[in-house]
Amino acid sequence: MLLDTASLYFRAYFGVPDSVKAPDGTPVNAVRGLLDFIARLVQDHRPDDLVACMDADWRPAWRVELIPSYKAHRVAEETETGPDEEEVPDTLSPQVPVIEAVLDALGIARVGVAGYEADDVIGTLTGRAAGPVDIVTGDRDLYQLVDDARGVRVLYPLKGVGTLQVTDEAWLRGKYGVDGPGYADLALLRGDPSDGLPGVPGIGEKTAAKLLDAYGDLAGILAAVDDPRSALTPAQRRRLDEARPYLAVAPKVVRVAGDVALPPFDPALPVEPRDATELERLAARWGLGGSLDRLLTTLRD
Repeated sequence: MLLDTASLYFRAYFGVPDSVKAPDGTPVNAVRGLLDFIARLVQDHRPDDLVACMDADWRPAWRVELIPSYKAHRVAEETETGPDEEEVPDTLSPQVPVIEAVLDALGIARVGVAGYEADDVIGTLTGRAAGPVDIVTGDRDLYQLVDDARGVRVLYPLKGVGTLQVTDEAWLRGKYGVDGPGYADLALLRGDPSDGLPGVPGIGEKTAAKLLDAYGDLAGILAAVDDPRSALTPAQRRRLDEARPYLAVAPKVVRVAGDVALPPFDPALPVEPRDATELERLAARWGLGGSLDRLLTTLRD
């Protein structure tokens, strides 16, 4: 089981009241919410391995270089020496180091790599996996990794993590008319305002799905642009032709990396905390109470 951790703690932050606080009055709603999410996921799905995948860089420079608008609307502050600061709620940012410390003390693997997003870590781990993979994320971008033959599916939270949309190839085809890899082509054609991806003007989701159904993939669509006998309308042909500079770079931006050099880590789900003393200190300092207790009980069962 691979967790898109930031996606989940954002959901926890907005789903758990900020009246949930540490003894000193600091909000810990994202921390406790995420612990409850993990406890429920482990209880319901019993994974052998669990990896909390992290955004070491939420807006990698190599993606921005290809498409400058990539996530540009979410930049709070540009920095010269490291990743740009992401615009996040004031009371969420201080909770992220607490989340990281608690996961480390628990012994839950936490993996992030400089210059890459959590999606890229997830893509790399999915490619390496010898058995089935469940990806837990509220980000539809990861639908591109769905692969029935390898047992790769996306569990998309609808209400907390107790109600999950199980995204497999049948669901994707029913909703979008594409398979996993086809979803990446669909996304780059239609664009995604939430990620600052412009897409091809005039090509919405339904048109993109029809084009992919007719021509197979992005390469097939571009071949159809060059073929005067193809059934593209004049407007589609013109729009796609004018979008070639974007379509030349968009696949690298939209598709998750599958070749990230990962640090060594142990993905096995812990039964006992790695550092019980530190975990006790964190529990007292941040008032983690029942959320941590429930997770510990679930891990031991």
